[in-house]
Amino acid sequence: MYWHTTRFQIDLSSPKVMGIVNVTPDSFSDGGRHNQTADALAHCEQLLREGAHILDIGGESTRPGSPTVPVEDEWDRISGVLQGALRLRVPISVDTCKPEVMARALDMGVDIINDVRALEAPGATDVIARHRECGVCLMHMQGTPQTMQDRPDYPDVVGEVVSYLQSRARACLDMGIRAEQITLDPGIGFGKTPEHNLMLLKEQARLLALGYSVLVGWSRKSTLGHITGKPVGDRLAASVAAALAGVQRGAHVVRVHDVAATVDALKVWAAAGLPG
Repeated sequence: MYWHTTRFQIDLSSPKVMGIVNVTPDSFSDGGRHNQTADALAHCEQLLREGAHILDIGGESTRPGSPTVPVEDEWDRISGVLQGALRLRVPISVDTCKPEVMARALDMGVDIINDVRALEAPGATDVIARHRECGVCLMHMQGTPQTMQDRPDYPDVVGEVVSYLQSRARACLDMGIRAEQITLDPGIGFGKTPEHNLMLLKEQARLLALGYSVLVGWSRKSTLGHITGKPVGDRLAASVAAALAGVQRGAHVVRVHDVAATVDALKVWAAAGLPG
């Protein structure tokens, strides 16, 4: 299986690590650490030295309760970082839900749009359809970042997530986007309780059965704090374990903050002949 993107065919025969680059003052784990262009680019280069296969650059926090950022503010945060990162010869993803930001990033040559709203914003699928070679990651979220953790509730969380992502993938196909351009993300922590998140992990095969590649993002999430009792800064071991669990359950891409530790763990995993 390959993930077809603007400049790269990403080989998913082995798990790929997507390194997180938050160019924000308020992300839940590392807000403010890389919100200057030079700092963010240095972080990009560090993540590549640590073994990241893809870089995911975002200018708006989607932590629970986070406010919406105006288009121009989001673009001002990431435009210089994108210009520099596109010279690093790796796939570059933009984490955004705004069609205006998507269009500008794709015009620059960005490879992937990673959208927590699964291209539901008016005009978003049209933007992707005009950039026929880009990759997309469609994520499930119940509610919005402002409301998603108020009272998450599902009769069948796995069934709802699978059905929703299948419908969003079909919407993309109807716009002329090919299946190999699409990756699905169950949205761990986005409008879900710890029990919901763990059920999605245990039954990840139901999402994989749709036939698309799957990306999971467990890194430093609150569910790991719920399980371990550790604060966000002490969730390295739990994050690596969750990434390995996702891979064991068939995930093709893991989105992480701690690239070096995750890459090392995956090397040992592969050397042991374990699935993934």
